[in-house]
Amino acid sequence: MNSPDRLSRERPKMAALEAAAALPGPDPVPTVTYHSTGKTIIIGSAADCAPWAEGLCAQLELTVLLTDPPPAGAAEPARLYPAHRAHAIRVDGWLGAFDVVWQEGAAERTGRVDLVLDLSPAPLLGRHQKPAGYFAPGADLAKRARAVEQLADMIGEFEKPKYFSYKERICAHSRNRLIGCNACIEICSAQAIAGAGDRIRVNPNLCAGCGACTTVCPTGALTYAYPSPAYTGERLRTLVFTYREAGGGAPVLLFHSGEHGKALIGELETSGQGVPPNVIPVELQHTASVGIDVWLAAIAYGAGAVMVLMTDEEAPQYRTAVAAQMDIANIILNGLGYEGRHCTLLQANHAQLLGVVLARPVLTTGVTEPGGFHVMMNKRNTLDLALSHLARVAPLKPALVPLPAGAPFGAIQVDTAKCSLCMACVGACPASALMDSPTMPELRFVEKNCVQCGLCATTCPEDAIVLDPRMSFADTWNKPVVLNESTPFCCIRCSKPFGTLQMVENMLGKLGAHPAFAGSLDRLKMCGDCRVVDIMKSGDSARITGGHGL
Repeated sequence: MNSPDRLSRERPKMAALEAAAALPGPDPVPTVTYHSTGKTIIIGSAADCAPWAEGLCAQLELTVLLTDPPPAGAAEPARLYPAHRAHAIRVDGWLGAFDVVWQEGAAERTGRVDLVLDLSPAPLLGRHQKPAGYFAPGADLAKRARAVEQLADMIGEFEKPKYFSYKERICAHSRNRLIGCNACIEICSAQAIAGAGDRIRVNPNLCAGCGACTTVCPTGALTYAYPSPAYTGERLRTLVFTYREAGGGAPVLLFHSGEHGKALIGELETSGQGVPPNVIPVELQHTASVGIDVWLAAIAYGAGAVMVLMTDEEAPQYRTAVAAQMDIANIILNGLGYEGRHCTLLQANHAQLLGVVLARPVLTTGVTEPGGFHVMMNKRNTLDLALSHLARVAPLKPALVPLPAGAPFGAIQVDTAKCSLCMACVGACPASALMDSPTMPELRFVEKNCVQCGLCATTCPEDAIVLDPRMSFADTWNKPVVLNESTPFCCIRCSKPFGTLQMVENMLGKLGAHPAFAGSLDRLKMCGDCRVVDIMKSGDSARITGGHGL
């Protein structure tokens, strides 16, 4: 039974939850539609398939692929459904559009079905997040029964939100066939993302809405759309502000899923222990769908800490990615003088363990002045707002905070002795962090924009660029700074600038001894137009068609 003292301490949390519940729902987004007529294939041994196939064949258009050999010396038994002895089976697709390929004897056969019940010892689709319409319940009879029950109901038209939006212009995946950022492809547990030239392609039918791709995306090219970051941010802002206004101090936000995480919290409440009064549960579509931008915004709003509860339902790579981002957030906050661990990943599969962890005191230094900004749709804009506020009211005022490799913030170091100012890095940069000058041979850099994708370093023909992960709070963070500059080199015939002194000197050093330029080194000092004129006047025009062009 709750004591009067506990009820008093619960009031700020209850006020916060009531205020958040009164907010309007998320804006609608486009939907993804599936169509299923119930055409189903069951895969497995005869002993495993028979009990379920006999019940399903009256409800669904059924085919069975038997993976064990037929009984020796006996004919195939009569069945109410078509059955094939199959091996080398492959399955790909999603609800309403599964393509199945198998070998039957020496022949290869194919089929398209709406639903798949995979009773193989190991699932044919080994990915963590299985596509809609594919069931691989394993050997557990209760799980098989639930899968069969679901199959029987999966006839008709089904919809789900399109959980993501993609801005290919700022995608850092690749430039000129050189890979920069592969984070979304590597983390997707549904294998819904693949490279597509210099960009990526997300299959909305396979996307399960976990949002991990949007969390690890450094530029914000991938954004979680349902609900949007702005919607989630407004929920957090309302929760924290209401809690503080009700006299509750700095709350702890506990992000959890609507499935296993919610069930654990429910068990904790019914056990009598309950969630501590200073901890506010925040249900998410998926715990990997929010990241460092939202966490830092919550701390800037006045939350004492952010915790993310993960259970056995999340893919292992999600836990790794969230933990890595939390380390970066904590390093930045500690560097600003906010003591303690503000962002924590909780891993629990039992309510008792969760209760023990939540009962521990949270010892952190929070903001003295809560931020009033709103979370934006663009991740980098939200980070700018949150970090600017956190730095402004911080106990410490560092010029910069070093970060581990892989952090999405930082600068680059340019070896000016190697850099020829060819500007290949400028063309490769997806975030407009690198730029040239319209009037002078200058390489300029805006650190605020850099996402440390490495495309500049990979593209640089002189290997003159090294990444420098860090968080800068210097005045130059949002201003163009010159990383390298050079004297313009002007054509010796027409005086038009066409390169830099260093570039031409490098070219003379590399090509001067080549027999193709014997007696014509001055042409390397000419612009392209004058070079052609000089060749034509000297009677060396055949050398153009011969492949030299100089």
